Amino acid sequence: MSEKKDVNPILRQVLELGPPVAFFVLYLKLRDQDFDIGGTTYSGFIVSTVLFVPLMLAAMAILWRLTGKLSRLQIFTAFIVIFFGGLTAWFNDERFFKMKTTIVYGIFSGLLGLGLVQGRSYLAFVMSDMLPMKEVGWMILTRRLCLGFAVLAGANELVWRTMSTDLWVKIETFGFPIALFLFLWWQVMGLQKYLIEPGDSDL
Repeated sequence: MSEKKDVNPILRQVLELGPPVAFFVLYLKLRDQDFDIGGTTYSGFIVSTVLFVPLMLAAMAILWRLTGKLSRLQIFTAFIVIFFGGLTAWFNDERFFKMKTTIVYGIFSGLLGLGLVQGRSYLAFVMSDMLPMKEVGWMILTRRLCLGFAVLAGANELVWRTMSTDLWVKIETFGFPIALFLFLWWQVMGLQKYLIEPGDSDL
């Protein structure tokens, strides 16, 4: 197993957020163009999607090289992007890539919900090292985040099915991540009383 290494947090953010931003920039530059490749005409959106996949994989490879590990979430995200990016290119249909976001959020919500049915917090299993918190706090956060992911999945379906591709790209790149970050920040601030302070043995 690779040894876990520390990496500059700013560099980490660049590697994690860079590919989606690069996709946004590529789309803006290519959206009004069509490309004839092998006798098939592809839209700028399709080409931007295909270019996004190796960019994301390169960023993940650099992150793995620097840190010595990749999280299950990163590996899962890479698989989903490759799979739906491939379907998008193969069928020349942008709907596959747009559905990707719904499926990712839906799976997250479903996994958290499955844990809740079992009386467990899978969120605590993934994040407890970063955010020490009492079990009751994890269960509250898990319930709320399960609902939050379900709302985001539904919102993505609404956006891509009823609004323009331009608007979907903007919301996908900036709107959903910002909404999720603010929601998480709001929840963590509201659950401060459940956080475990150093030396506190009450789990």
